[in-house]
Order: sequence, then C-alpha cells, then structure tokens
Amino acid sequence: MGTYGCDVGKTERQAIMRNILTMTQRELGAYFLSPIAYAVATVYLFGTGLAFGLGTFRNGAESSLRSLFEFWMVLILVFVLPMLTMRLISEELRSGTIETLMTVPITETEVVLGKFLGAMVFYLFLLAALAPYPILIAMYGALDGKLLLCNGLGLLLLGALYIAVGLFFSACTKHQIVAVLLSFAVLALATFATQGLAQLVEGWPRALLQQVSVRTHFFDFVRGLVDLNHLVFFVSSIAFFLFLTVKRVEMRRWR
Repeated sequence: MGTYGCDVGKTERQAIMRNILTMTQRELGAYFLSPIAYAVATVYLFGTGLAFGLGTFRNGAESSLRSLFEFWMVLILVFVLPMLTMRLISEELRSGTIETLMTVPITETEVVLGKFLGAMVFYLFLLAALAPYPILIAMYGALDGKLLLCNGLGLLLLGALYIAVGLFFSACTKHQIVAVLLSFAVLALATFATQGLAQLVEGWPRALLQQVSVRTHFFDFVRGLVDLNHLVFFVSSIAFFLFLTVKRVEMRRWR
C-alpha cells in the first residue's frame, strides 16, 4: 500500500512538472514568434548599450557598469518588462482561449507558473545579452567576480518580481494596454516613488517606505552585498503576486 501511494505521488508530481514545462515551452515559443517581444528586446538592447557606452565615455568602464545596474537597468526594466508580460493572460482573455485552457487537465497554478517561467526564460536571454560588458571590463581592467555575481542575482530577483507583477495585471484585464499601464504605474511607484518619498519624511513612515521600496532592496546587490532581508523581500513579493494571479485566474473558472 505504501509503495502504491509513493508511485501515485510520484506520478502526480511528474504530471504537474510536465504541465508546467509544456506551458513554459508554449509561452517561450510565442515570444519568439511575437513582434512585440523583438521590439522589447530592441528597446532593451539599445537602452543598455547606450547607458553603458555613455557611462564608459564619461566615467570609465567599471563605473559605467555600476551606473548601468544601479539606475539605468532598473529604469529600463520598469518600462520593458510590463510590455513583455502584458499579453501573457490578457491575450487568453481577449481571444477566449482561457476558457478552453481551463477545460484541459491543468490547474490554474500550473498555468500561472508555466507562463511565469516562460517569461523568466526569455528574460534570462535578455540578461545574457549583457555579457559583453563585463567581458570588456575584464579585458581592459580589473573585474570583481563576487560583485558581478551579486549584480546578476539582484537583476534576476528584480526581473522575477517585475514579471510576477506584470503577470498579475495581465490576469486582471483583457486589454493589453490597460495591463501594461497598470504594471508600469505600480512598478514605478514601488521602485522610485517610495524611495523619493522616504527622503521627505522621518520616523516610522520613512522606515515603512524604505521597507517597501524595491530599489532600496536592490541597491545592496549592486554594491556586492547579499542580505537575508532583501532575499526574503523579493522571494515573498514574487510568491505573493503569483498567488494573487492564481486566485484571479481561478475566478474565471467559476464565473
């Protein structure tokens, strides 16, 4: 009986992973066939290249890399990732395929995780496109490997959070423009406005604003510091928005 139970549990886990992987492959394939994804990649590459090039000309290569990660990369991601996520569920709602999707043996959680991972894989391709910049620095100067790893971890967590937020708003409306505007507004507020407002107040309001400021938590990764508090913030925030997205998709099943 125990062996049978273990076999059933293993089969269920394999089915879950297969469903998530299938959804991930589906979304990743859709990205490579989407002109919007190529437009996003073009804006991203142009923006990061321009920021690194101008920074190198003014301050030197090593300083330009820090400037790129500390400010410009954050700003660019606030703009481009909502465009990357806007169609993930909104398109399903607009076309009516979300109802068809809900009739196949796949759970809402598997749908959401598959779409999230599909966007994350595409985002990893975008991050990989930054590889020439540290290589150039290593060729002409000293490159701090630990700092680079911390930068990479920070960008991975930052992008994952932005994608989770964008995925949630994509599940809230069938209009992609509305989804991208809502995502942009929330990300801009959580990333820049909270940090700016924190400088204008004192006491517990300042501490609260700093605690919810995405950019504040991201800064230490740019400086080469990995703090448990920042890891908890990003992981819990990502999980929270994915949970909200699952609940939002579940509402569609019971309408």
